[in-house]
Amino acid sequence: MRHGVAVPDDREPVAGSLLAYLEPADRAFLLELGRRRVFAGGDVLLRQGDPTDHVMVIQSGWVRVYADTANGHEVLIALRGPGDVIGDQAALHGWSRTASVRTLEKVSVVQLRSEQLDNCLRVRPSIAIALLRQMSERLREAETVRMEYAALDVTKRVATYLLRLANQHGIPEHGGLTLRMPLTQQDIANHLGASRRTVARALAVLRERRIVSTMRRRIVILAPDVLGLFARSD
Repeated sequence: MRHGVAVPDDREPVAGSLLAYLEPADRAFLLELGRRRVFAGGDVLLRQGDPTDHVMVIQSGWVRVYADTANGHEVLIALRGPGDVIGDQAALHGWSRTASVRTLEKVSVVQLRSEQLDNCLRVRPSIAIALLRQMSERLREAETVRMEYAALDVTKRVATYLLRLANQHGIPEHGGLTLRMPLTQQDIANHLGASRRTVARALAVLRERRIVSTMRRRIVILAPDVLGLFARSD
């Protein structure tokens, strides 16, 4: 309870994650298979280009999934939190890692070998279906981002991205919705393919209109309805 409002604890699975789609028995079965590990903020969990032999299920904390392009730019693919599985596609296909994963804060995970995950999906079809649902959610998110990139200017893309995060991960407090994960201007810029300066200007516009409030690595959506109207305006 915070300011009289019930908020999720740091282990509650985020919307759209693997664990969010699992019944308690399947969730316990999956987590008991692996080895529990804890990482400090700033640790690299997976590295782009490395060979694949395991996956991780996040139990608490947040990570950033990112890739380096051929011309040296960093692209923020996603932020993942409690309940999300990372490294699953590479492990299931036997690919090398297509992205790196770094912790944003202290993170606890359950680590499973690739063969453990494969066997789990075979003996528990309900877990396989939940994993497919998580993959479908991520595919839909990626398609939405591509359409926004083609159709919207940077300020509208910033507004749309914040609105999507608020709808998925917003915590009611401070008179609005606080984004559950740590988030910097550079993270937003890397996700949207924009410069940090351009993102800073977009956030300044939203602050001036009292739509959002920003703190160090934290963003509060003060007026979600107004943010939605702003994102859809011509």
